[in-house]
Amino acid sequence: MKRVTGIGGIFFKARDAEKLRDWYARHLGLAVESWGGSQFHWRQDADPQRRGDTVWSVFQGDSTDSTPATSRS
Repeated sequence: MKRVTGIGGIFFKARDAEKLRDWYARHLGLAVESWGGSQFHWRQDADPQRRGDTVWSVFQGDSTDSTPATSRS
């Protein structure tokens, strides 16, 4: 049986994305990269040789970067 082994990312929008990124960096210690987010590296307990990554990113509120795709009929 196949299982989920991790979460690919946490993405959300904010009215002032830069200000929110700064808040997370200052108060929670996130290392916000030049592309506007952070990447968390982790290993699986059952197999420490297997690595994974989870991305955290804040988009500007009017961005279409995380807008769901629409199906075409």
